[in-house]
Amino acid sequence: MRKTAKKIINDPVHGFITISGQVLLDIIQHPYFQRLRRISQLGLTHLVYPGAMHTRFQHAIGAMFLMDEALKNLRERGHNIGKWEAEGAKAAILLHDIGHGPFSHALENSIVGSVSHEEISRMIMWEINEHLEGKLYMALEIFNGTYEKKFLTQLISSQLDVDRMDYLRRDSFYTGVSEGVIGTQRILKMLDVRDDSLVVEEKGIYSIDNFLNSRRIMYWQVYLHKTVLSAEFTLINILKRAKELSKRGEDLSDNEALNFFLYNDISRHDFKHEEECLEMFVQLDDFDILSAVKKWTRHPDPVLSDLCSRITDRRLLKTELSNTPFDEGRVQELREKLKQTLPFAADTPEYYVFTGKSSNNSYDFTRDNINFRMKDGSIKELSDVSDQWKAASPAGITEKYYLCYPKSLK
Repeated sequence: MRKTAKKIINDPVHGFITISGQVLLDIIQHPYFQRLRRISQLGLTHLVYPGAMHTRFQHAIGAMFLMDEALKNLRERGHNIGKWEAEGAKAAILLHDIGHGPFSHALENSIVGSVSHEEISRMIMWEINEHLEGKLYMALEIFNGTYEKKFLTQLISSQLDVDRMDYLRRDSFYTGVSEGVIGTQRILKMLDVRDDSLVVEEKGIYSIDNFLNSRRIMYWQVYLHKTVLSAEFTLINILKRAKELSKRGEDLSDNEALNFFLYNDISRHDFKHEEECLEMFVQLDDFDILSAVKKWTRHPDPVLSDLCSRITDRRLLKTELSNTPFDEGRVQELREKLKQTLPFAADTPEYYVFTGKSSNNSYDFTRDNINFRMKDGSIKELSDVSDQWKAASPAGITEKYYLCYPKSLK
């Protein structure tokens, strides 16, 4: 009898994770997946929380573990989930972040164009599927939501998916923000399926309340922390400035893949129809961007070199938060001050003084709802059974406005 391929990984968040099956091991061994070891999970958040150095690779492995646990629990409840369906669901969650670029969203918002990481993930999955001789067709169907068992897709992408369960626990662990700790095992034990849709047992109401509260707190305290916003927007502006200089014919980098995106305007259409776009994208990781940023600290363009130095030396822009939009007059006043304190930036104030809005949507009432199976067998939506969410805004969204500017302007 042929021995089942197996590997055990010791994960600091979930403990020992057993990976069984040649297809899953082949995915993990693929160069595109190994690249996730060099893509940070939380971008530049380590400039605020020094321990936040974990990667998309770790998160993908953790999410696959939780998917395996969820499927086991649903099988114990009597739901028929075949071997190939389980393998497809685990493969899909392994690959759900495969399309992230360096520092997660930095390239998306600067030099890659309008194509999203979700779209790139699909393209890369098709590439790996060809490499594995078509063994990922079911995974692709589950990932795209076209497979007949819709609850498998919900485990990958919904308001109660294993992706969120892993990143909340993992990001909490590495940042040291204890508010993000959630009872993943209890939530998974409470999961059931009714009419091809995930539901939670009634006794899991408070666990879901805690899950959503943890997500809300982690967004404001970690993901949308004002200093994290400052660092990430500075990196985005660095890449935008580099792109602007490339259009003038400036010499910027000896990195072929990075130059490809700096010196070419890549559209969504290009990504879908030009193989070279994807080939260049998968060559990029955090190390390429950091190397360029370090080199550009000595670039003759004073704006580019100054912005890069602000990242390497952690001289970040000051960020203010407000519940209401900032007065445009104040923004203009700060830009006028900029001309005196940083005269080289007088013609490009948008790189140094800017405002915007960040949104925190803990629970989206307009999406697939979180439903509960009550003791009498009826199905009720979260806001019908939770005191906390009965009083919540129907939009479920809280917003804050930010204003960034150099500390010297205060």
